[in-house]
Amino acid sequence: MSERKSLVSTRSRLSVRKQCELLTVNRSNLYYHPVEESPENLKMMRIMDEHSIKHPGEGVMSMVYMLRRKGHGVNHKRIRRLLRKIGHRTVYPKKNLSKLGEVKYIRPYLLNKVSFTHANQAWSVGITYIPMERGFMYCTAIIDIYSRKIVGWGVSNSLEAKWCLDVYQRAVEKYGKPEIINSDQGSQFTSSQWTGMIEDMGVKVSMDGKGRAVDNRWIERFWRTLKYKHIYLNPPKDGLELYENIRWYIDYYNKEKVHQTFGEVPAERYFESRMKTTNKSIQLLTKTESVLV
Repeated sequence: MSERKSLVSTRSRLSVRKQCELLTVNRSNLYYHPVEESPENLKMMRIMDEHSIKHPGEGVMSMVYMLRRKGHGVNHKRIRRLLRKIGHRTVYPKKNLSKLGEVKYIRPYLLNKVSFTHANQAWSVGITYIPMERGFMYCTAIIDIYSRKIVGWGVSNSLEAKWCLDVYQRAVEKYGKPEIINSDQGSQFTSSQWTGMIEDMGVKVSMDGKGRAVDNRWIERFWRTLKYKHIYLNPPKDGLELYENIRWYIDYYNKEKVHQTFGEVPAERYFESRMKTTNKSIQLLTKTESVLV
């Protein structure tokens, strides 16, 4: 829809009405501009985001009671809307966790009991809400599970699938494609755009079980690190400052920070693995050529 709306031009010989008819775009959507959230709502969204990282099992009413104790007069309808805005999904046990949804683009979880032995074996992708002093944006990032290196990231003001695809395409251009990429079942990933492009490249698509945030724990842990160790301590004023802050931290995280899981710097671990893979390929090619000779 957003792509079709962008094609409507006031400089065209056709009237806006006629362009909308040809593109099947509702004119009311064309002229609609979303109202910015109030400062009070933005403040509550940040409080709830911090709270949900510490307590992922808290739902709407728990948030309502928590905010009321802090002096905010809110009801469940308002909080439910704001939680949707920040992309919060409460973590709790549900029935039939292994049963796939009816959406035809949902894929099974492929990383259960997998031993990660090399870089680009599997990537984990996710989106998170990032608060600013005035407003908020969303950050998409992709992490290589073996090395924990962030291989791609980007910020946007919407949750559209195309932003995730842009981040993925840039990562593939720079580092090559993974064997598997895992995500949650968000609308960005359970779409023909996402599954179609990735599967056309010969990459397997994996998705968390419904309500299973731990299935995509690698990127979720990175979000916690990014927010608590940098963003909340250095709240950005605008989108440009947010971008620079995230760029600086990811550069530090990839190239200098020793990861506690394996005691290595992610970028060093990633490139060491790629070098080993390359050397093995060269050795195999050499053996094949000697046999042919």
